[in-house]
Amino acid sequence: MTPTALVVRGGWDGHEPVAATELFLPFLRDHGYDVRVEGSTDVYADADAMAATDLIVQSVTMSEISSEQLAGLMAAVEAGTGLTGWHGGIADSFRASSDYLQLVGGQFATHPGREPERRVGDQTDNYLPYTVEITDLGREHPITAGLESFDLDTEQYWVLHDDLIDVLATTTHPSQPWQPWHRPVTSPVVWTRSWGAGRIVVSTPGHSVEVLKNASVRTIVERGMLWATRTA
Repeated sequence: MTPTALVVRGGWDGHEPVAATELFLPFLRDHGYDVRVEGSTDVYADADAMAATDLIVQSVTMSEISSEQLAGLMAAVEAGTGLTGWHGGIADSFRASSDYLQLVGGQFATHPGREPERRVGDQTDNYLPYTVEITDLGREHPITAGLESFDLDTEQYWVLHDDLIDVLATTTHPSQPWQPWHRPVTSPVVWTRSWGAGRIVVSTPGHSVEVLKNASVRTIVERGMLWATRTA
């Protein structure tokens, strides 16, 4: 049977939700998915549409979600619909919804900046060189198996999370003289989560289309879409 993918995009324009999701539409179609694209979360409240969806690819940074939409999303995932996304489109969505945060298992807290004297007043102030470290679990998991740890120069997400997530990759925020924390802090970069019959995959790199085109990042996102898709 043909798998169905629902791409939901919107929210803050700075994360280029349209251009970013367009990057992955050919991959989905090439892998046989029937793809539906929506520009709002209204579709989450459509029970029939959600029941017929095998995979949700969400790119909605910040924004708000109604109780009916959230209930529809949570019910779909619990019943087996996969949910995946990258960067703020999934890990910084619907900040006011504690139930959404519990569903996803991790929430953007900050992206530390450069030294104050190097800041120029634009988004590059938050671009740092950092390493994505594949974990022992990640070396065996279908999403990240065969990938080596890799370097990026972009926003390095500091994530608040719980221990119901399975972490496939991490990054470590160093303790710097201009920052208020006093020891290095390790955050998950790629994780999976089982919720009812559904699978969730979150990848925190993806601030820009350029980052999503990085070979390792793109591989993780694409494999994550396949792995999260309804299996029953």
